[in-house]
Amino acid sequence: MATAEDWIDDIEAQRRQKDRYFGEDPRSPIPEDERADFDGLDYFPVDPAYRFEVELEAYDEPERVVVGTSTDGEQEYLAWGEFTVEIDGEPVTVTAYKGDPEEDRLWVPFRDATSGEATYGAGRYIDLEPDQHRTDRGTWILDFNEAYNPTCAYSDRYECPLPPTENWLAVPIEAGEKNY
Repeated sequence: MATAEDWIDDIEAQRRQKDRYFGEDPRSPIPEDERADFDGLDYFPVDPAYRFEVELEAYDEPERVVVGTSTDGEQEYLAWGEFTVEIDGEPVTVTAYKGDPEEDRLWVPFRDATSGEATYGAGRYIDLEPDQHRTDRGTWILDFNEAYNPTCAYSDRYECPLPPTENWLAVPIEAGEKNY
């Protein structure tokens, strides 16, 4: 059984690995002329208050949703279900999406009260992979400590889907990646 320290160590190891990739890999979203000065991304401290084991309230009939992108384009997703958690005593509901109904992975894009201040203005993402984020009981681990900026936060050569308005949260989510 993993301990809280193991979970925190895993998050911190993921962050170190991402920093190495962003600073050194030729496919990094950090523009090449900025990589020499890149010394890592900024993150909120890992906080267990933003990690939830929660049921997905799957929709009976997932709806197709068209979301705008950072380059004024559009992309289509399926609104698959929602998670409801409590943050600072407030109930917070976020919708989870799928790009393909055959995939088991879920995508949770969101904006919150830190967007445009401490975090990227257009919002952040959480990816949920069944082998890493599903428990033996079938619940999901929704961990805002894993929230990350889309690639368009680092360079305008990327097109990123924007969080739909139903995932614009009034509460601050002081977890995960900060502004670049």
